[in-house]
Amino acid sequence: MTSSQPVVGPDLRLLHITTVPMSLGFLRGQVEYMAARGFQVHAISSPGQELSDFGKHHRVIVHAVKMERRIAPTRDLLALWGIATVIRRYRPHVVHAHTPKGGLLGMMAARLAGAPVRLYHMRGLPLMTASGLKRILLRWTEFVSCDCAQTVLCNSESIREVAIGEGICPPEKIRVLHSGSGQGVDATTRFNPETVDRTSRLHTRRRCGLPDGVRVLGFVGRIVLDKGIVELAAAWAQLREQFDDLHLLLVGPFEEQDPIPLAIKQQFEADPRVHLCGADWNTPPLYSIMDVVALPTYREGFPNVPLEAAAMTVPVVATRVPGCVEAVKDGVTGTLVPPRDPAALAKAIARYLEDPQLRLEHGMAGRERVMLNFRPEDIWAATYGEYQRLLAFRGAHA
Repeated sequence: MTSSQPVVGPDLRLLHITTVPMSLGFLRGQVEYMAARGFQVHAISSPGQELSDFGKHHRVIVHAVKMERRIAPTRDLLALWGIATVIRRYRPHVVHAHTPKGGLLGMMAARLAGAPVRLYHMRGLPLMTASGLKRILLRWTEFVSCDCAQTVLCNSESIREVAIGEGICPPEKIRVLHSGSGQGVDATTRFNPETVDRTSRLHTRRRCGLPDGVRVLGFVGRIVLDKGIVELAAAWAQLREQFDDLHLLLVGPFEEQDPIPLAIKQQFEADPRVHLCGADWNTPPLYSIMDVVALPTYREGFPNVPLEAAAMTVPVVATRVPGCVEAVKDGVTGTLVPPRDPAALAKAIARYLEDPQLRLEHGMAGRERVMLNFRPEDIWAATYGEYQRLLAFRGAHA
């Protein structure tokens, strides 16, 4: 922390903004941490049961403002007005915006409404896989979000370097807190292999339709193009021939935005050795039955999946892209391969399947690294310290 004397108090209000309620999952635990230190916590996101549930479960005052993930000028103006109205009414001292659209609208509204402290949290850069006019628009939205913010928090040093190199944000304005990542991972209670017993593992296998004794290659995340699902399908075609006892477990939803080719989806659905779990986010039991986790993504901010898998002592094969290069320590907790290279992906996965000792060593090293560097409490404390620093600098506590 930057000061031994807290500047927060019971009359200080903290407002988080995300485009969709699912992204409020970034803040589980953190909102309670801030409330315990004197903040009244509010959240703005698109309406829905998920937003209401978040407010009830975490004792957060929620405000529904419809936001589109895509660029939609008329609806974006209405959302901007709605967010600004909430800010003017409740006058938060700290506005902390997340996700590209939430960042753009939230930081513009906070600036227009005169919020004393404005932070934009850069959790990734969609422009990295875009081209043409779309890339120009995405770059512009990130630039405006950073310009309207007083401080930009970034999940990883590699994404920070991209943002600076693209001219999106000046280096003195953008920071990475603690060791990076969005929220860290609770490796003590939730993502702890010792909390998942043999009965639970057997039940999870049966629920997913996995035969006893087979080995499992896992993927956890949105099943979309940007996650490298095309390359995963190609690698799987090779691996299923090489290892008769290997099954593929896909955990996550198919999404209409950035969809995978229909032929690949149908291929997965028709393969008796591919198991589709859908959006089951109670992932510790699922990690416990995986032998290797693959994340052949094209872009990330700082992916949580490699940290979660590592905490569960499962090695990860991921792509050598910004964000992943910090989430996976190549040759220590997992293996990094070039993006869009299914042959390299298959080879790295096969190496773990052929060498149980290597799998064990990298899995144990991964858990040790998560326990040491990615405790959620350390990230919450660093965020709280940043709030203190900015409040003191702006004199918002007066």
